[in-house]
Amino acid sequence: MTRGAIRWFAFGLSPVKKFPGSFCPARRLYGRFMTLISRSGVLFTSVRQAAPLGSFAPGRRVRKYTGLAAAVPVAPVLAAPVLAAPGPAEAWPALAGRSVAMVNWRDPWHPQNGGAERYAWEMALGLQRRGARVRFVTARARGQSRREVRDGVPIVRLGGRWSVYPRVLAWLLLRRRSFDTVVDCQNGIPFFTPLVLAKRVRVLCVMHHVHDAQFGVHFAAPVAAVGRWLEGPFSRWCYRRHACVAVSGSTVEAMRVRLGWTGPITVIPNGLPVELPAAQARPAATDSAAPDPSGLDPAGLDPSGPFSLSFVGRLVAHKRPWLVLDVAERLAGAGATIDVIGAGPESDALAAQVAARGLHDVVRLHGYLPEAAKHDLVRRSALHLNTSQGEGWGLCVLEAAAHGVPTVAYNVDGLRDAVRNGETGWLVGDGERLEDVVERALKELADPRRRRQVAAACRAWAANFDWDRSARMMAELIAGHHR
Repeated sequence: MTRGAIRWFAFGLSPVKKFPGSFCPARRLYGRFMTLISRSGVLFTSVRQAAPLGSFAPGRRVRKYTGLAAAVPVAPVLAAPVLAAPGPAEAWPALAGRSVAMVNWRDPWHPQNGGAERYAWEMALGLQRRGARVRFVTARARGQSRREVRDGVPIVRLGGRWSVYPRVLAWLLLRRRSFDTVVDCQNGIPFFTPLVLAKRVRVLCVMHHVHDAQFGVHFAAPVAAVGRWLEGPFSRWCYRRHACVAVSGSTVEAMRVRLGWTGPITVIPNGLPVELPAAQARPAATDSAAPDPSGLDPAGLDPSGPFSLSFVGRLVAHKRPWLVLDVAERLAGAGATIDVIGAGPESDALAAQVAARGLHDVVRLHGYLPEAAKHDLVRRSALHLNTSQGEGWGLCVLEAAAHGVPTVAYNVDGLRDAVRNGETGWLVGDGERLEDVVERALKELADPRRRRQVAAACRAWAANFDWDRSARMMAELIAGHHR
């Protein structure tokens, strides 16, 4: 790939035609574009050997791609919670040496990370353990390094919230023949990587959930309309020759019905970290008297004693965290507290509503918590609440179930897959109010036998999900493309 191709990509000019004249606006724009790419650390490693990071120093031209592993320095790994203990995984001949780019909006260490980031990272680790050469390409938050290696996976960070899209496309354009597979993760809109990759490169579009309704929540009408067009007709055309991965059955249905998606879709669900109880061993779901492996007494709720509920998630508009305040008002005076775990743009507004409604004694806003502290609060709660208007799956629901804690959620995409209504939780249907369903659930759980039954069902359901199993499914899908 040459600079002429970059000119063509940026300006629609012929890759062999030089800019005329000693002064040209296009030349100035081109210079600024190349400066931007240089600062982002993009390397011309496909045509130059041993070019240093952030530099376009001349080097010996080579015909074969030299690879990023030799060019990216290993940055010191910052202190962070371990996401999953890398378990043993057999090397797959079909994946050995295959180059895979995992492209996702954010990484798990981004301050606004969520379940999609966890999913992408776990897939990257699973593919790497099976012999693939994986690079994780994502956005860069303030304070994050441009290059880093974690658990042996190089991370390439380019651009911010919106600029990540064109900068990742430019980065891939310079390496359009350097990857065997690109996993293109959709977060509202995908990266549209097929537009810049060679035809031989296989692309998997990962769809967590359809965002059509959420565009109207976050953006003005004209911008929302553009977002729906990009997610629908344009994505359908862009990925028409490529396979797609969805994380739940309801996401598949939404893609078929609301987006008109006609291509092949494979369901690869979320998983659980190995350190959670349900991931370690499958309990006997039929034994309603089985002890709670968390060590807590599931004997029931004492209506006159204190108990807690939990909410885990980013505080953003489409997750509607303010709805837990209606539950708090209903339970005020009953000895209940609601632990809200998470941060986001709605944090200040939620705190203001808690103060205005006099719910300081009931609602505890914890903000972001480390994994251990988060799990400790969840496992001690009687119920977990999810108020989102739609999810791909709802990873926090699965994590709560691993602790034997049922969830009350709305009957919407993703959550209706994660919650087995009446068994591992309760779904709020049309015409029902969240606080009414929560009150009904607490009355059921006050019966010791019913509480044990629900807790056992939750742990048995959660034991069906494992990150390594999901990564194996992803590896099988990628390996099948190269047979």
